[in-house]
Amino acid sequence: MAQSLVCNDCGLQLKSVKEATDHNEATGHADFAESVEKVLNMVCEECGKPCRNKTQQDLHSKHTGHTKFVDKTDEVALMDTEAQMRDARAEQNALPESSKGDDAAATDAPLVEPKVSEELLQQLQEMGFSKNKAIRALHFSGTDSLEQAITWIMEHEADPDLDEPLLVPEVKEKPKLSAEEARKQAEEALRKAKQKREKEERELEKVRESEQRRATKELMAAQRLEDEQRLKRSLDERMRAKQEESRARDKIRLKLEEDRKERRRKLGLPEELSEAEKEAERARLAQSAKAKPTIGLPVKPISLLAQMREILVDMKKTNAGKEEQLKTCWSTMLKYIGNIAKDPKEDKFRKIRVSNAAFQSRVASMSGALKFLELIGFHKEDDSLVMPAEKATTETLNAAGGELNNACTNPFFGVL
Repeated sequence: MAQSLVCNDCGLQLKSVKEATDHNEATGHADFAESVEKVLNMVCEECGKPCRNKTQQDLHSKHTGHTKFVDKTDEVALMDTEAQMRDARAEQNALPESSKGDDAAATDAPLVEPKVSEELLQQLQEMGFSKNKAIRALHFSGTDSLEQAITWIMEHEADPDLDEPLLVPEVKEKPKLSAEEARKQAEEALRKAKQKREKEERELEKVRESEQRRATKELMAAQRLEDEQRLKRSLDERMRAKQEESRARDKIRLKLEEDRKERRRKLGLPEELSEAEKEAERARLAQSAKAKPTIGLPVKPISLLAQMREILVDMKKTNAGKEEQLKTCWSTMLKYIGNIAKDPKEDKFRKIRVSNAAFQSRVASMSGALKFLELIGFHKEDDSLVMPAEKATTETLNAAGGELNNACTNPFFGVL
């Protein structure tokens, strides 16, 4: 049995004869065929609105905010096309004269006996049915089937008016359209269908663009949050490093003080300096200061770590606009340092051939890179940069690796 009706003019799928009738009145399409394909029925859980395709779902979600749908396609009963046609005709005949159409009301059409198949009418009369019964059966069954007409009579045997004459409003046949008029009507229907599809596509595109903008904003917000968290972690790491350095200095100072007291105990002297010894120590420090006069303002010495950071910051400023090449340079130098840290005694890790094409393109081409390598212990020797074994200390390598890693991963490096 059929699951739906398909308009052969525009391809629209319909789930009942009534929908096909409404479609015919709206578009003028009259070529319909039965189909075994079901009409999609996605029902909104929140308001109960049925949607027949993805476009209707998207538009409904856009206008209402409802997003949950239940697939009730399989719950639709099979179509009984003939029964629906009979019901449609019966409903039309049962309507009052004022609601049977503007044409009938306007022209006050006279009541006439409905037109039925003369051959079937004669056969029913020969079988013993009265003419009035036969006419009603053929008219209301809406088919050219003798069996269905007989079935209709049996089903309506108890109707009080079954044997009364049947009169219906005279329906004037619409004049047939010429080929040119039919073509124009079809083109107009196709134009309207195309306009409807384009409108739905435009609205769907707006929904897609809105969703894309929302996703972009969320991605940017997540990126900003990640950058802020990375900066906070970097600051926390620096703070912890300073605190650890301070604790180490305090520990060394306590150790030196304890050693001094131990030496004095071994010499049989009191642990604490006497006032005379303190005065002599102050005099010695003052004499030492006079022996090394400074010229101009005193300059605070810059630590190796600060010098590394200064060179990397200058590299970022000097090579502005070359962020990808700069990261490649820093990553390559970080690889050199990592190899040395793994095995400081291996000569091949502590030697870089300057004429190497990869070194020239990745490292030497970036301003400041050679200066950084020289700072951590490399020096020029023939056609190579060489780091002596005594220069490959764990402290220097860890400090250089930490600064290079910070420069590669911290988006705010050199900004603050």
